[in-house]
Amino acid sequence: MKTQLAQYFFEQYHHQPTVIVRSPGRVNIIGEHADYNNGFVLPAAIDKAAYLAVSLRDDLEIHLTALDLNEQFSTTVDELKPIGDVSWPNYILGSAAQFLKHDIQLPGFNAVLTSNVPIGAGLSSSAAVECATVFALNHLLKTNIERVPMVAMAQKAEHEYAGVMCGIMDQFASMMGKANQVIKLDCRSLEYEYVPFKLDGIKILLLNTNVKHSLASSEYNTRRLECMQAVEMIQTNHPEVLSLRDATIEMLDQYVLPFNDLVYQRSRFVVDEMERLNQACQFLQDDNISALGNCMFKTHDGLSRQYEVSCKELDYLVNFVRSRNEVIGARMMGGGFGGCTINLVQEDKIESLISVIKPAYEEAMGLPLDYYIATIQNGTEII
Repeated sequence: MKTQLAQYFFEQYHHQPTVIVRSPGRVNIIGEHADYNNGFVLPAAIDKAAYLAVSLRDDLEIHLTALDLNEQFSTTVDELKPIGDVSWPNYILGSAAQFLKHDIQLPGFNAVLTSNVPIGAGLSSSAAVECATVFALNHLLKTNIERVPMVAMAQKAEHEYAGVMCGIMDQFASMMGKANQVIKLDCRSLEYEYVPFKLDGIKILLLNTNVKHSLASSEYNTRRLECMQAVEMIQTNHPEVLSLRDATIEMLDQYVLPFNDLVYQRSRFVVDEMERLNQACQFLQDDNISALGNCMFKTHDGLSRQYEVSCKELDYLVNFVRSRNEVIGARMMGGGFGGCTINLVQEDKIESLISVIKPAYEEAMGLPLDYYIATIQNGTEII
């Protein structure tokens, strides 16, 4: 990957890149939709990554190339703004713009992007690009920004240039990941700890529905608003409750359920999910993988029935593996309405599982089923 990218960069710009950065996609074991509610999440960086080759220019021009898409985009530092017709430049431009917002002088630059993070699979391909850009420019500009502030810069790029009001999890996992460890992240304080994730004989299997329903972005933002509604209803009697992180089931039952059943279902899922995450961390510490798997199935059921961000394709895949002995746990992952399911599967049974689930899914849904076996790797780094 590195050699191919450097060679293409040279062909495009007639000089070698100064730096090549690898920034991974992520999985989240449990704790879905908890990040923007100031709760806990349990993500990890994986061995699918975006690779960005960059060099600075001596003028204010910005030249970008997406190798996989065979697309190019150019602008200048003075004209940095979101663009509407294609999405990928916004992840790079929005990340670069954060340096200007920090009063850091930004020269022009050349960049070539390639990635093996599947787009639309719920593995945070956009966060990988944002973290790669911030990390590369921080290195080239010698600004010495620490990793956690860089995470916040990458998140702001998503908010301001992609228009998705994501929580902090995706960028945090991409930037801060460690091999064979998951991150228990407090999305309010940004305190975090690494939890060992070495499952002997068990691998993470991602099953890609190959569907991304148009509801995804709009419904994501709607869920955020519904969670805020629940908080506002509770605050009338408990002003100290600033997010669903602070809420209890008793508060939801008393101040939300009698007045808005839909908002109750949404917020109840989130509060239950935060408790499931604490249980899951304990199960990992106790090496109780079957109990962890049960938590994952419960999370999927809540996402499907209470939070209503699943779809028939995701439900089909989870229900297919639910009774299979080689599958310890499974659930949909990510924002919803498509993307991947994450499955914990006995390594020596993956091939036989794929041989039955792939044709069954393709016949039932009329869509191809792609799969990826993921390992947990380090976060953003120079290669």
